[in-house]
Amino acid sequence: MDSSETTKAQSNDKQFYQNVIVMRHGDRADNFEPLWVSTAARPWDPHIVEEGRVRAFCTGRRLRANLGFPIDRVFVSPFLRCIQTAYEVVSALCSVDDDPTVMSSDAVVSLDPSKVKVSIEYGLCEMLNREAIRHNMAPKDGDFGFVTSELEALLPAGTVDSSVKQVYDQLPQWEETVAGARERYAQVIKALADKYPFENLLLVTHGEGVGVSVSAFLKDVTVYEVDYCAYTELRRPISGDNESFTAGDFEVLTNPVQSGISYLPASATNAGDNE
Repeated sequence: MDSSETTKAQSNDKQFYQNVIVMRHGDRADNFEPLWVSTAARPWDPHIVEEGRVRAFCTGRRLRANLGFPIDRVFVSPFLRCIQTAYEVVSALCSVDDDPTVMSSDAVVSLDPSKVKVSIEYGLCEMLNREAIRHNMAPKDGDFGFVTSELEALLPAGTVDSSVKQVYDQLPQWEETVAGARERYAQVIKALADKYPFENLLLVTHGEGVGVSVSAFLKDVTVYEVDYCAYTELRRPISGDNESFTAGDFEVLTNPVQSGISYLPASATNAGDNE
């Protein structure tokens, strides 16, 4: 039974647990190649290094093997590091022969693109402020140069669903506040989940977005570190059908010891601030 048949069977039972995985991109080049920025045409949009590609592919294989449910749809930030991460993860999810010796998409012989559908979501983009992108790295004219059709062409052939209506059909304005960006991430996670209540989603985004996927749904915690390709697992009960459904609250299933996401109770960090 493929993922669409599984989802249909679950929704027909009128009871379903929707799962949403929120994942950070792989290792970005400007953190490993110091001179890259000085010659880059798009210094605000680094690619991922080879280690990042391997990490992303292996994370995709781990998701495929260990989640216990299929990923039906993938939504991706338009930044290149997220597009390339999604390429590797989707290749692992869709690989026909799940060969444990394969470490990246380069060695994948055959894909089944019917397993997942992938779409660009501008609302999952990096925080557009100086906290995340140094001011001298941002485009002077404010145009980050993202073209949806060009981004879709960088994803595995046959997997793209360009018919999806985006939550954000363009980038937020430059110099959004940190609080505003966090509200955006929480809104987009919820909006995408509500749009596809009987499907399991993977959202490939940035460190702050992954942090919000914990702090927005697990109250009174402060996230202080998110590793490359770390991911949160969210789950909520859904009842009804596509025409009329009721959703429960998201439960955070992430284990901070194993997930690569480090967080503490907010009371602990506040106490540290007062020392």
